[in-house]
Amino acid sequence: VQLQASGGGSVQAGDSLRLSCAASGRTLSRYAVGWFRQAPGKEREFVAGYSRGGSSTLYADSVKGRFIISRDNAKNTVYLQMNSLKPEDTAVYYCAADGSIILSSLRDAVQYDYWGQGTQVTVSS
Repeated sequence: VQLQASGGGSVQAGDSLRLSCAASGRTLSRYAVGWFRQAPGKEREFVAGYSRGGSSTLYADSVKGRFIISRDNAKNTVYLQMNSLKPEDTAVYYCAADGSIILSSLRDAVQYDYWGQGTQVTVSS
């Protein structure tokens, strides 16, 4: 499966952005999907994820209540709605997918086989 992430940009603190992860080649609903981010000088960290089939979601504590992961199966796309953005949300955001990850492993980047290119999100205060 090929993944294309988009929707990043430069915003002010408190603003919202919606990232998209469009898939081609395979049906994305058959995969677990995760959003990760990497800030300069920091390790890649888990942001939010869907289990295979989309029945369960997980969020990092740092984004819980502000970010929402959703999917449109008809468009073969997963979204990350980011509200109340903070400067510490500044990072390159990546989407990833894998066909065999279990729910408890969604946070583990090394478990994912497929990655999209990153999209930059910059939040200024």
